[in-house]
Amino acid sequence: MDLPRRILVLLWNFICFLPLFIGLLIFGVLKGLIIGPIVFVILTVGNSAIVLGLWPAHAVWAYFCLFSTKQLWVVTKLLLFILVTPPLAVWPVFAVLVSIAGSILYGLIGPLFGTLKAVSEGRTNKFLHCVTDGTWDTIKGSLIFVRDLKDVCLYSYFSATNDLRKQEPPPEGKIEIRALYALMALFVGLIGFAFDFPMMTVIAAVKSPYMLLRGWQRLFHDCIGREGPFLESICVPFAGLAILLWPFVVAGAMLASMLAGIILGFYAGVVAYQESSVYLGLCYMVAILSIFDEYGNDVLDMPEGSCIPRPRYRRNAGLQSSSSTPSVSRPASFKNPLSRSISFTTPMIELKPLVFLNSLFEECRRQGEYMVLEGFISVKEIDDAKSGKATGRVISIGLPAYCLFQTLLRSAKADSDGILLEDNVTELNTANRPKDMFYDWFLNPLLVMKDQIKVQNLTDLEAEYLGKLVLLGGDVEKLRNSNIGPPPESERRRAEFDALARRLQGITKSISRYPTYRRRFENSMKAISEELDRRNTSGHRLLSGPESTFFSNV
Repeated sequence: MDLPRRILVLLWNFICFLPLFIGLLIFGVLKGLIIGPIVFVILTVGNSAIVLGLWPAHAVWAYFCLFSTKQLWVVTKLLLFILVTPPLAVWPVFAVLVSIAGSILYGLIGPLFGTLKAVSEGRTNKFLHCVTDGTWDTIKGSLIFVRDLKDVCLYSYFSATNDLRKQEPPPEGKIEIRALYALMALFVGLIGFAFDFPMMTVIAAVKSPYMLLRGWQRLFHDCIGREGPFLESICVPFAGLAILLWPFVVAGAMLASMLAGIILGFYAGVVAYQESSVYLGLCYMVAILSIFDEYGNDVLDMPEGSCIPRPRYRRNAGLQSSSSTPSVSRPASFKNPLSRSISFTTPMIELKPLVFLNSLFEECRRQGEYMVLEGFISVKEIDDAKSGKATGRVISIGLPAYCLFQTLLRSAKADSDGILLEDNVTELNTANRPKDMFYDWFLNPLLVMKDQIKVQNLTDLEAEYLGKLVLLGGDVEKLRNSNIGPPPESERRRAEFDALARRLQGITKSISRYPTYRRRFENSMKAISEELDRRNTSGHRLLSGPESTFFSNV
């Protein structure tokens, strides 16, 4: 009797689920049809205007940096000149097409997701949220994206390429390309593309129906049994949407496989150039096909292995095992699936992606207000930083680097395994780090620098000296004219402090090229200016000189 009763309960849950999901879906789509055209105009016109308007400057600057760099020989420069031309020519068309497709998708998905989230647990007045959520948020998100793209194209691109142009040649001499092997690599790359692209496309096309049916079978099973993503009511609408959108996921996987076939096929030329062997390049062309097939089997929980041979394509076997094509042996997560009884209401320890930048700029705002009020930095330097002038480097790079140093110093003194944020409570470490590209690039170098600061065992005077060195390191003239205190007596320790300050300045400059950095930095500077104006009109003392007791009390 238990089995028929359970089946009836499952069917009743499924019947109760359908009207809620269909109603929210229809309402979300209607909102998307209203908001979508606005988002389409903002993203398409804004992104196209930025890309097309700056494209001539980007092209001219790319060729200028290529020919003026000190790291390459003339022959290498000429070859790169030829290789750079096709991407520069395709970039405007690609950017416009991606903007059109992305604006259509975001204009529909944004309001739809906002509607589905409005019925989550803990929300009051859910009907009002169903109407309002996903409308202005989607429009605001499109405006923010256009702004961040402008910062990347107008600041990050020129900053990164200018640093590459000014880099000195490596100790072993200028970089040169062996012309004969380069032609050989180009030939092998074309063969790899002609072979791997159609073969990977065929493999993906054969496995796509299985992926579609297997995904639908699992999602419908969870939907009827209220298991997996359907366990909590907060996730029911999104899981229902996953059922409808699963064919698009399969199509996206198919397109991703085709793109991988192009990239991995041409990479055979890179292997041939590195190993100086046409044969090893051809071996990679076959081996990567076997790895791709085995990886697909693992993802779809199909029988392990592949019928395609995997020849050795590196002379050094250790190099092959640690290359960009790692082993894809079936991980434990495929053998032992996670229990479906996990509740989404359990608090997660993973932090939000931008929690570190939010903490950094809150510290910048607080430190900036204090330094300007005490005369450590001038209001003119803030204005120069906002306008992008070189004289504002103390603010644009020095101030965030100084706040970063204070964060690392605080973490080192607290003997933290990670990085203590501005509230002195939240710790960012490798366990709770967000799965975001920003942390892939910067978290480990910051943890290494924190350990270096901890090993230095700084005294209060040394910490104050190093902080001032980090703050003013980007302005040699101001650093020379400022009294930052007595340097360490040991010449070796002074060199270590200088190197640490340069690394902090360098990593801060790299962070400043992150898409959201520029917008958040300008918001912090605006908040500092507004707070200073408010205090100034209220009769508070404001020193406008560039020097202060901060540099003379030591």
